[in-house]
Amino acid sequence: MQRDKIKGLLNICRKANYLIIGGENLEQYNKKFYLVLYDLSSAKNTLKLIEKLKNKTNQIVGVENLQDLISIKNCKVCAIKNKKLSEIIKNLCEEKE
Repeated sequence: MQRDKIKGLLNICRKANYLIIGGENLEQYNKKFYLVLYDLSSAKNTLKLIEKLKNKTNQIVGVENLQDLISIKNCKVCAIKNKKLSEIIKNLCEEKE
């Protein structure tokens, strides 16, 4: 996984308003999103939310230290609304170093 590239792309998503941050925001969001990123160290409630989100999208990826990638303290889950950026980020997350 290329953390620097992912961090840069997530920063672009955040500035372009393509990023939905936080569990409550994801539960209330009614439109389509293409990729869900969650922290592998998430608690039970976040993991329950991830199970619910599987109905909306099948693109769910777990990453280590999501809060460092997004630069938001205690961030455990986020989603991306842009299809092309989500595909690029997903491919980068699945790459082996």
